[in-house]
Amino acid sequence: MNDDESIRRYGLHPAGADLGGIRELLKDHTERERRSQGEGDTVLMKLCCVQLFNAGDIEDVLLIWDAKTASMDAACSIDVQLLCGRGLTETKTYLSALGTAEAEAALQRLLECEEAGDFEDFDVEEYSAWYADYFE
Repeated sequence: MNDDESIRRYGLHPAGADLGGIRELLKDHTERERRSQGEGDTVLMKLCCVQLFNAGDIEDVLLIWDAKTASMDAACSIDVQLLCGRGLTETKTYLSALGTAEAEAALQRLLECEEAGDFEDFDVEEYSAWYADYFE
């Protein structure tokens, strides 16, 4: 499946029943990309992350983080803001509570980006609308 097919099948605001398919697609391409940069489709990975961002399930944060850290291309393609579909504060709280090394790495990256101004005026709805224009 490519990004055009995924948009046709799931849209940018997928139904709850479709989230499992999106997660599996993201996991598959993340594994491919981690094995060899360029083997995964980073545009499709980005789209999956946008779809999960729009769904707003806080438990997808580490799945999105895993995709972002799969390669240099994925890191550049997948915006750190996509971790925050439930909001920046909620995401930081969630990651802090997890207490795992992966959660701590994601939290530290969020804090660095926040300090650098990457979350200035961040709003989930506005970010979602920006991506709707991006993928049209």
